[in-house]
Amino acid sequence: MSRSTLIHPLTEPPMHGHLLEVAPGVRWIRMPLPFALDHINLWVLDDGEGVVLVDTGLGNDVTKALWDEIFAGPLAGKAVNRLIATHFHPDHMGLSGWLCEKLGVDLTAMMREWLFGRMLWLEDSADFVANQLHYYTRIGLDAEQLEGVKERRNTYRSRIDVIPVRVIGIRHGDEMTIGGRIWRVIEGGGHSPEHACLYCEEAGLLISGDQVLPRISPIVGVWPQQPESEPLSLFLDALDRLRALPEDTFVLPSHGLPFQGLHTRIDDLKAHHAERLEKTLGACSEAVTAVQVLKVLFTRPLDAHQLGFATGETLAHLHHLMKLGSVVRTLDSNGVWRYRQA
Repeated sequence: MSRSTLIHPLTEPPMHGHLLEVAPGVRWIRMPLPFALDHINLWVLDDGEGVVLVDTGLGNDVTKALWDEIFAGPLAGKAVNRLIATHFHPDHMGLSGWLCEKLGVDLTAMMREWLFGRMLWLEDSADFVANQLHYYTRIGLDAEQLEGVKERRNTYRSRIDVIPVRVIGIRHGDEMTIGGRIWRVIEGGGHSPEHACLYCEEAGLLISGDQVLPRISPIVGVWPQQPESEPLSLFLDALDRLRALPEDTFVLPSHGLPFQGLHTRIDDLKAHHAERLEKTLGACSEAVTAVQVLKVLFTRPLDAHQLGFATGETLAHLHHLMKLGSVVRTLDSNGVWRYRQA
């Protein structure tokens, strides 16, 4: 069963501003995104007389207006007992502050996700830009691309309304009772610092966030704040944790359609990264920059937004090969990292 043959019990998403039941006590909201990945899925869990919300959508006026429609319509009169964010990315936590204030609840999230999001939302310093330029210079971006990095500054802040000043922290293995059922927190990794997946054994449901998606691999990248990180191992380890769940688990992802076929999708994701690692290693037959490797992995034209993700992904695979001892890195006379097969 490849991604093209996953079982999709629901073949059409709900319209924006509408709710669609995907399982007893669980409803689906879809919000728009102004990117190539043009949507995010959010989840509403019945909880007694109230509800629990999972993820928020992007911090912009369009998403706020859609939430206002939902609170005036299908959720009218419903108390929101809890707001959970799977991770800190803007489409998942971008409206957390606005929703928490509006609904009178505190954000529930993994601590490192909240801390990283809060830090980036507050960050507007000159040394932030200097570190970005240092990082992307070492990767091998040219002068024009570096000027674009300088002009963009901190794009995270532009997609966030407010990251709340306080949080209810959760961690791997914690259990939350929602609607009389136990939801267990399973820690992901690689895509974000401490990604939270939520599993309900009784209902056979997994809210996978971005950790497991039906059609694409989530971004697994190295970023300027942690330039020596090795996130691919964290991502593959998280897939192993999730593979312990039953194959017929109904997966509720943040992008794409809900599906069954968890084990096979995990195997597909592992095979995808194995292929990427093989291509990356092949590109390092002589000393090359990360940008040169990037052009082997990503052959289509990339805009500035996509280029940042592509460089992060490229470095994730290079760093994994360095960990395995298959690739070595040296710093050339121009202050650019070069990679070659060991």
